[in-house]
Amino acid sequence: NEALRLASLKEHELVGTSAVLDAVRSQIQRVAPASTPVLIVGEEGVGKELVARAIHHYSTRRDRSFVVVNCSAIPEQLLSDELFGHERGAYTGAANQKRGRLDLADGGTLFLDQIQELSLKAQEQLIRLLKEQCFERCGGTRPVVVDVRVIAASSRPLEQAVKAGQFREDLFQVLQVVPLALPPLRDRR
Repeated sequence: NEALRLASLKEHELVGTSAVLDAVRSQIQRVAPASTPVLIVGEEGVGKELVARAIHHYSTRRDRSFVVVNCSAIPEQLLSDELFGHERGAYTGAANQKRGRLDLADGGTLFLDQIQELSLKAQEQLIRLLKEQCFERCGGTRPVVVDVRVIAASSRPLEQAVKAGQFREDLFQVLQVVPLALPPLRDRR
């Protein structure tokens, strides 16, 4: 049992030893038990998803789903549908209700990678989710209540996107409650 537990822990561990990584590990341990949103910022390839998975693994939600949404890989027109799902008849071809990624993450963690790519409309829906723990499916009129922790990641500083009007300041403030900055790989060989 102990060997299996140690193997499971290693799957979510950051590789390397340095003061910087020790600080990141300490932050992960501190934020994991809470259900507050977390914003992970760092360059491409620094391990933002690995950190998000570690937070989920050490949280009370570890037995529930960890759902990943790469906001830059899904076209803007499909992103709301992918996140929130849709009701039957919401648009041409919507013959049945479709549950979105938020439904799949209920009780667990939703990891939004490259959150700076979300449209302003999707950001508005996300801020409602974070404040009220509910959302509406595309074409829906009644709220869907979920219990989901949101961990977001960005490879660019969101402050610049807020100043440029490309990212909602209220969403940034909610996500910025627990910021986690990952150092570039060149600084932690």
